[in-house]
Amino acid sequence: MLRIPTHGFTSGLAMALAAGGALFTLPAVAADGFTLKDKPKIAMLYFGPKNDGGWTQAFDEARVKVEKEIGQKIQFVENVPEDASAIKPAAEKFIQRGANIVIGTAFGYSDSFKDLAAKYPGVAFLNGSGTTNGSNLESFYGRTYESQYLCGMAAGAASKTGKLGFVAANPFGVVNWTINAFALGAQKMNPNATVNVIYTGAWNDPVKERAAAAALIDQGADVIGQHVDSPTPQIVAQERGVYGTGHHRDLRQFAPKATLCSSVWVWDRFLTPELKKIMAGNWKPGQYGAFIEMKDGGTDIAGFGPAVPKDKAAQITAERDAIMKGKQVYAGPLADRDGKERVAKGAVLSDADLWKMDWFVKGVVTQK
Repeated sequence: MLRIPTHGFTSGLAMALAAGGALFTLPAVAADGFTLKDKPKIAMLYFGPKNDGGWTQAFDEARVKVEKEIGQKIQFVENVPEDASAIKPAAEKFIQRGANIVIGTAFGYSDSFKDLAAKYPGVAFLNGSGTTNGSNLESFYGRTYESQYLCGMAAGAASKTGKLGFVAANPFGVVNWTINAFALGAQKMNPNATVNVIYTGAWNDPVKERAAAAALIDQGADVIGQHVDSPTPQIVAQERGVYGTGHHRDLRQFAPKATLCSSVWVWDRFLTPELKKIMAGNWKPGQYGAFIEMKDGGTDIAGFGPAVPKDKAAQITAERDAIMKGKQVYAGPLADRDGKERVAKGAVLSDADLWKMDWFVKGVVTQK
C-alpha cells in the first residue's frame, strides 16, 4: 500500500502546504536536465514482498512491463523496511555494482533518498509516495480519487439497496479523498446512495479487514469498497454473497464473483517515459514531485464484473474518457455532509486541500 503511515506524513505535509503551498518540500531543482555519465543500470527497492497482492506487487508487475518497454532488466530487492539502516545499505549495494537509477517504493524512504541523492549526484532517484525532491530526486504518487470515483459508479450501479460499505485503513487525506470520490461516483448512479465507513487503523491487517467488512454487511451494505492493502474485503464480500470494489490491483483473481471494479496502479505508464527521459538526458524532476493524473499513468480501473449492466459499464467508460481529457472529480459546487461549501461553483479543489482532506460529502457515515 501507499506507505503514508501513522508516523506523521499527513500532518507534516499539511503544515508544509499551509506554509508554502507546495506539495513536497525540497532544495532548488537545477534548470538543466539530469544526465547519466554511464550506460543506464536500474535498481528498485521494494517495501514488501513482490507477491503481497497489493502495493508492492503492483510495482513488481510494472517493473516487468517497463523492462520490455526499455529493453533492459531492472534489479530489485524485496522487504526493505522504512528505516535508514536498511534503506541506505540496500541502495548503496546496487550503486556500488553500477546502478545509476534507483527507484524506491515507500514514504519512509524519503529522508534516506534525500541523503543518498546528495551523496551520489550522478545517480537518479525516484520514490513512490515519497516527499523529498531535488535535481536528481523525484517523488511521485497518483490521484487515486479518480479511479475510486469510477469504482464508486460501478458500486452504485450494482447495488440494489443503495447502502454501500467501505473498509478504510487510516483517516488520512489520501484515504478520505478515495472515500469521498467513491461516494460521489455511487451518487452519480444513485443520488440516494450512502457509504458507511469503518477504519481498521492499519494498512494491512486481514483480521481487522475481515471484521470490518463483515460488520458493514451485517449493517446492510451490499457492496464493499476498500482502501486497504489486502484483498480480504473482496473475499468476505464473495463469501457473504454481496459485491465489492478493489484497490491497488485487479482483485477479481481473489473474488471473481464479487469484484465489480478495481482501482489499480499502472506505474509502468509513468515510469517508462520517466526512465526514457533520464536515459535521454532530458529529465528535469518536478519541483514539487509528480502528483500523477490518470491520463499520465497514476491509476486506472480494471473490470467490470458481470453485475455491472452493460449500459452502466458504457457510462462508466465514458466518464473515464472524460477524466482522461481533464474532467475533475472535485469540481464545484460541492458541499460537505454538514452543508458547508467546500468547493465553489466553477472552482476545483486545490492539491493542498486534497492532501489535508478531513471532511466528507453527503451520504458518508464514518465509524471506528
